[in-house]
This record gives sequence, structure tokens and C-alpha cells, in this order.
Amino acid sequence: MRFLLKPNFAMSKILPSLLLSAFVTLSAGQAFAVETYSIDPVHSSVGFKVKHLFSFVEGRFNDIHGTITGDPAKPESGQVSVEIKAASIDTHEPKRDAHLRSPDFFDADKFPALTFTSKSVKLTGKDTADVTGDLTMHGVTKEVVLKTQFVGKGPGQDKKIHTGWEAKTDLKRSDYGLTWSKLVEGTQVVGDAISIDLQIDAVQTDASAGAPAAGAPATPPAVVPAAPGTNPPFPAPPAGAPTTPPVPGAPK
Repeated sequence: MRFLLKPNFAMSKILPSLLLSAFVTLSAGQAFAVETYSIDPVHSSVGFKVKHLFSFVEGRFNDIHGTITGDPAKPESGQVSVEIKAASIDTHEPKRDAHLRSPDFFDADKFPALTFTSKSVKLTGKDTADVTGDLTMHGVTKEVVLKTQFVGKGPGQDKKIHTGWEAKTDLKRSDYGLTWSKLVEGTQVVGDAISIDLQIDAVQTDASAGAPAAGAPATPPAVVPAAPGTNPPFPAPPAGAPTTPPVPGAPK
């Protein structure tokens, strides 16, 4: 009987392996939660509205790119990065657009891009959130809050996963150094207040569709299932390794 394995000793050797296996398996599952979406410029728009004398003029930027990254189970961890080409401004009037690109307004040659980088996400409802970040325009950076609504998620015609977002904010162009204006009999030609409306279609990237987060193992470790009524599952041993741990004092 001196060669029999003592239960307490066996568990003292096996239990650490079980705990390690469970920890690694759970960690690997969590690593797969991060998703990255690329903004589709064809189905996205950055619109704006500004007062002109006694009415409003609407326009948009046609060149927008960026990414949305986050864990669907932890939306507060989401991150947004957007770049908009200033020269892509479009108000359906070529002469006005050329003026807006000039040094009187955006000075697109000197400041070719508008950028937004999120700093925090605060949930305000089931499908709504305040996304706070830095907006850089005309060489000036100011903090803004995007009132954001999640519109939906699902497969598109391209068989990829799409997400839809709507975001709005208001700002003053004078805060960014866009101060050009004229008066016509005391009335300002171009208003200072700007309303921004973003309609975003973001497509899940191939790299994040089922891929682990950076630094995570490519696949969770293999597990050998336990037979009913036996101990919990063990990590699969390397090829050629013995299937049971050696017992001190046991015959070879």
C-alpha cells in the first residue's frame, strides 16, 4: 500500500493547475470582446448649419475617416478617433465653398484637417451617451461633447457587421479663430453659432472580427473534458508528455 497516491497530496499538486487553467481560459474569452469599426465615408456624413442673414445655410464635409473601438459589454471604455478634410466642405455653391476654404475661414491649405479624439464616454440612456473629446479645427483645440445615439448593429450587404450612430453638438466658430464676418445694415452676414450633425456608418474591421485583443493568446488553451463524477478538466498536456502527474515514491 505504500505506493498508493494519497488524496490530499494529489489535490495539493493538481489544484494549482486547475486554477491556472480556469484563469487563462476566462482571460482568453474576455480578450475577444474588443471590437474595432472603421467609419465608412460613403455612408457617413458630417453636416452643419449656420445662419446667413435671416435664414440658415446647410453644408457638409465629404471626406471623413476614423475608427470606433470598444467592448460592447463595457461601452464606457469606447474610443473614437475622426479626421475630416477641410477642403471637402460642400455647401452646394462652388464660389461659397472656395471662400470657405480660403484664409478668411478654414484656410484649408494651412490647416488641412479637422480632428476629434474622444476622452470619455458617459452613458445617458439605454442607447445614448455623451462622448467628450478634443476637437481641433483651424489649429485650435477645444473640448466638445457629442450627444450620441446608437442606431443599430447588424450584417450589411457586404456580409460585414455594420453599426449606426448619430451625434450632435453646437459650437461657436469664433472659438476656433474663424472670425470673418460682414454687416449689412447692422445684420451679420454669417452667424457665429454652428450646429453639427454626424451620421455615422462604421464597419467592423476584418482584424477585429473574432480576433483577440493585442497581447492576448490567439486561441484559448485546449481543455480535456472530465468524465462525469471525476475531477474538473485539466489543461491538455503537450504532445508526448505523460497524461498523469508523477507520484513520488511510485515505481517507474
